Amino acid sequence: MTRSQLTRTALATLVAGSLLSLSACGLGGAGDTKEAEKTGRVAGEITFRTLQLKPVYTGYVQGVIDSFERKYPDVKVKWEDVPGDGYNEKLVADAQAGALPDVVNLSTDSFQLLGDRGMLADVATLDAAVAKDYVPGAWEQFRLPGKGDGVYAYPWYVTPEILTYNQDLFRQAGLDADKPPTTVEQFFDYAEQIAARSGGRYSAFMADPKGRLPGDWQKMGVPLLNASRDRFTFDTDKAVAWAERMKDLYAKGAMPKESLLKADDINQLYGGGKLVFGPGSPGFVKDIRLNAPQVYAQTRVAGAVTGTLGHIGIYAQSLGIRKDTRHPDAAAEFAKWVTNGPNQVEFSKKATIYPSNAKGLADPYFSDRGDGKDAETLARAIGAGQLATADLDANTPVEWTSQVGDAVAREMQKAVKGDEDPRTAVRKAQEEANRLLAAAVRK
Repeated sequence: MTRSQLTRTALATLVAGSLLSLSACGLGGAGDTKEAEKTGRVAGEITFRTLQLKPVYTGYVQGVIDSFERKYPDVKVKWEDVPGDGYNEKLVADAQAGALPDVVNLSTDSFQLLGDRGMLADVATLDAAVAKDYVPGAWEQFRLPGKGDGVYAYPWYVTPEILTYNQDLFRQAGLDADKPPTTVEQFFDYAEQIAARSGGRYSAFMADPKGRLPGDWQKMGVPLLNASRDRFTFDTDKAVAWAERMKDLYAKGAMPKESLLKADDINQLYGGGKLVFGPGSPGFVKDIRLNAPQVYAQTRVAGAVTGTLGHIGIYAQSLGIRKDTRHPDAAAEFAKWVTNGPNQVEFSKKATIYPSNAKGLADPYFSDRGDGKDAETLARAIGAGQLATADLDANTPVEWTSQVGDAVAREMQKAVKGDEDPRTAVRKAQEEANRLLAAAVRK
């Protein structure tokens, strides 16, 4: 499963809306902004923006701010929390007005939106020694193509992929619940057997190509981009084979028919015993425990389906520093404070998230497997283990924008439904993706 499939927790579901084009946003001159330099004095008033954390996490965030201000009495942190709807649009409006916060909570899309436009400080330069504080895979998420060794945000909380499945339905389909699939190809093999044995009573997984791509392709070794990252290159035999297999599985009933063209409630289908594989997120397991206890009793968890390359993806939130902040020392120290080990562990105990901070992830809370039978406890331990050891590089590259994802999904839907030859669909998807990429570069 790809990062876009991860069940969004109360913190990770908050960004809505698509990226606005550069010409529409009027951000053309943003990259010329002079980058602030540290002065050695941690002082000044800084603005900290979060994404829909009030009122649930008001006490936690305010406590983090208060403790920071006690340590640095010459700093005043002004906290503003904004709704998820239209978050990217608000960032654009603030950028136009020169009113971006000093420290800003960024999702993947908003990181791309500001980072590509040269509006974020290079924290690897601002804080040369800080990289060692974070899980390497999380730190690497915030590099930008074509910008050398720069890192443009501090990693905050992350959500890794795991595998969730209904062991009772596994057994009904003649599968060994102790041997879940480990590769994309094996996952499809299991889905085919589930379709053959279920008699239409339940399905294996959701069709939704936008949710599965580009993660499945990356795990199968399909090259998404050329070396210079200015052309998509996924039109390969492996990508065509993926589309052909999806088409075959769809025709055999391995996926709910309606899930190809519209976003069904996967939690409801899984919770109703109609789906074998649930969303690949530890947060989902908690939802099932609360809302479908009978199915929770049958829920098993395992490491993510990785493919032959051993790669997984993560969904990451970060804290960016405004490139021209007047108080770079205060902004950088505050971002490090919010993302330090103790503060991230405390946050993770209040929400189903994980620290990007290496010391935080090493806390015993994340390695405790309990009696080895409770799915929620195991999910937390499995997710943490993958964050610490896996190659966290099956993530959607910044070039794969929402528009590109939509364009590829449209062609794959045609292929899966049988309305277009899979090879033609993959070729046309790449052509449209490259047209969109070229248009973005020109803007």
